[in-house]
Amino acid sequence: MQLPATGDTMRIDAHAHIEPPGRSELNGDPWGRDRLLIDAADALEIDWLCCSCLAPRRPSSPEDFIACNTHLQHAIEAFPGRILGYAYVNPGYQREAVAEIERCVREFGFIGAKLYNEYKFTDPVVRPVIEKCIELDVLILHHAGHTWWPLPGQPNISDAGDFARVVAEYPELKLICGHIAGGGDWEWTIKALREEPRLFADTSGSVVDEGMIEKAVALLGADRLLFACDMSMTAGVGKILGADITEEQRDAIFSGNMRRLLGGKI
Repeated sequence: MQLPATGDTMRIDAHAHIEPPGRSELNGDPWGRDRLLIDAADALEIDWLCCSCLAPRRPSSPEDFIACNTHLQHAIEAFPGRILGYAYVNPGYQREAVAEIERCVREFGFIGAKLYNEYKFTDPVVRPVIEKCIELDVLILHHAGHTWWPLPGQPNISDAGDFARVVAEYPELKLICGHIAGGGDWEWTIKALREEPRLFADTSGSVVDEGMIEKAVALLGADRLLFACDMSMTAGVGKILGADITEEQRDAIFSGNMRRLLGGKI
């Protein structure tokens, strides 16, 4: 994969999405809705978007997630040099999920897997996916949330405590806890992440509470945080630019940490 020269101001959005198959067209442009994402990234000086393509109907079937990942590869080709891919799978279909991750990484150069809320990350059914990602030395980005109110639509949502327990068992795993600013109680999440120093967290979500990024840096260290938007584009960039942290810490969050996780691909 040939990527552009980098500088201290490079920005890599570690958590983004493209539209699912059949929903990308806008005003006659087959990639019109996804082009809006690229345009926003241009305006906000975001160099790379690490995207998944989620099935609109979940829990997804193998046919659904294979179609989504193939569509994502087509988007990568439509916007060269802008998108890196996560393979979205439903780990409940163990054999198909493992095969799909292998296809996407080996054939398309995807950087990892995206897991949503079909199963809690601690469920043994997820283990083949974890072990395949370790074998391929790729990332897992996991949807996450911890709230003090019911989430009836997400009975299997995972939180930072779940991730810490699994990483303690699989220390080689490269795991990103999704959207600390979009999963309910961000203070609880940051404190739970503190217990497992091998865990990473992305900063995405629409929450822009004062002091959130500073507290994450203080408790976790800037080297465990990844800049991300999860489609809240201006909030995602603004909370990093506006945080009271050093320029070295800001650069690490914007791109340095993700580049390190990607092992030289960028």
